[in-house]
Amino acid sequence: MGALLDSFRDSFEALANREAAGLGESRRAALDAALGAGMPHARVEAWKYTPLRALERRAFRAPDARAHAFDATAIERVPAPRMVFVNGVFDARHSDLDGLPQGASLVPLSRVLAGDDPRDANFLARRFDRDDEIFARFNAALAVEGGVLRVEAGTTVEAPVHLVFIGTAEDGDRACHLRHLVELREGARLIVVEHHLGDVAHRHLSNHLLHAHLGADASLVHARVQDEDEGATVMARTDAVLARGAQYRRLDLELGASLSRHELNIALQGEGASAHANGVLLASGRRHLDTRLGIDHAGRDSRCELIWRGLGAGRSRAAFHGGILIREGADGTEATLSNKNLLLTEGAEIDSQPVLEIHADEVQAAHGATVGQLDPTALFYLRSRGIPAEQARSLLTAAFCRETVAVIEEASLRDVLADRLDAALARLEGAGS
Repeated sequence: MGALLDSFRDSFEALANREAAGLGESRRAALDAALGAGMPHARVEAWKYTPLRALERRAFRAPDARAHAFDATAIERVPAPRMVFVNGVFDARHSDLDGLPQGASLVPLSRVLAGDDPRDANFLARRFDRDDEIFARFNAALAVEGGVLRVEAGTTVEAPVHLVFIGTAEDGDRACHLRHLVELREGARLIVVEHHLGDVAHRHLSNHLLHAHLGADASLVHARVQDEDEGATVMARTDAVLARGAQYRRLDLELGASLSRHELNIALQGEGASAHANGVLLASGRRHLDTRLGIDHAGRDSRCELIWRGLGAGRSRAAFHGGILIREGADGTEATLSNKNLLLTEGAEIDSQPVLEIHADEVQAAHGATVGQLDPTALFYLRSRGIPAEQARSLLTAAFCRETVAVIEEASLRDVLADRLDAALARLEGAGS
C-alpha cells in the first residue's frame, strides 16, 4: 500500500478522540475510501502536475501533543487577535484572543470536539466522494485540531484575525491534519489572515482544509501566506460558499515549501455574490508549487475577478489551473481570469491551464494566460537610465508581482503582505534565481 498510506492508517488507529462528537463512523468511512482509492497518479487529471511518488514512499508520525518551542520572533509582527499552532498542536501560550468583539468567537477545534453540542462540529462530517480528493479524505479521517471562527449576523470585526501555523524541528517527520471553519452570518464583516511559517529546517507534512461560509451580504477579506521551510510539504484546500450579495476578497502568496499544492474552490450560489481572488506563485530551486482554482457560478449576476502571477527560477516547477464554470441560469455573470508567468531561468518550468465552461446566456467572460520572460525593451529602458542590470530585473519582477496585492484594500495589512512578498523576492535574488 505504500509507506505514506500505512502511516496514515496507523495514525488513525492510534487517534485518541476519533469518536468525539459522534464522528467515529464518518471518520472511518473517509479513511476506508482514501485507502481503497490509493494515491492518485499522473494519469489522474487533477493530479497531473503534482508529483506524489516520492511522498508516497515516506512515512509520517502523528503530531506530538506536547508543547513545542520555537523562535517567537517569527510572530512578532502578528498582532492579536491570533491563534497559534505549532506542528499541528494548539499553542495557548503564544495565542492571544484579545480584541474580538461580542458576536465573534475563535476557538480551537479540539475544544469544539470536547464540547457538549455535537452540532458545533457538523462541518467535520462532510463527505468527499471523488477519488482524487485524497487529502480531503485523510483530513476528514484524522483532523482533530484547527481554528473555528464564527461571526454573528451584523457583527463587524475591525481588527484582522490571524491564524498562525508554525513548523519546527522534531524527532522524525510529522503529518499534521488541520480542519478550519470561518463562518459569517448575514451582514457580518471580517478580515482573516493565515500564516504558514517555518521556524527551523524540517520535513513535516501539513494537510489543511478550510471551510468559509458567507451568509447573505457578508464580507470576508482573506489573505494566506504560505512561507514554509524549504523541506516542508503543504497540502491545502479552501472551500468557500457565498450566499446572496456576499463579497469575498483574498490574496494567496505561495512563497515556500518543497512541495505545495492549494485547491481554492469558490461557489457563488447567491444572486449578486462576488469574489476577487489574486495570488503569486514563487517557485525557486527545485521547489514545486501547484494551484488549482475552481470557481462555480450558480447565482444570477455573480462576479469573479482572478489575477494570478507566477515566477519560475532555478530548476523549479509551477502549475496553475484556473477553472471557471458558469451554470445554467447564472445569467448576468461576469468572470475574468488573468494568469501571467515569468521564467527567470532556462531550467524552470511553468504550466498554465485556464478553463472556461459556460452554460448560461447574457454573460461576460474572458480568460488569458501567458508564459514568457522579462520584457527586453523595459530592461533596456531602465539600463539606459543608469540602473544596473540586476537591479533593473528586480524592479520589473517586483512590479510584476505587486499588482496582485492591490486586492487587499486595508492599507496596513496590504503593506505587511507586500513586505512579505518583497522579502521572498529578495531571497530569490540572493539565491541567484
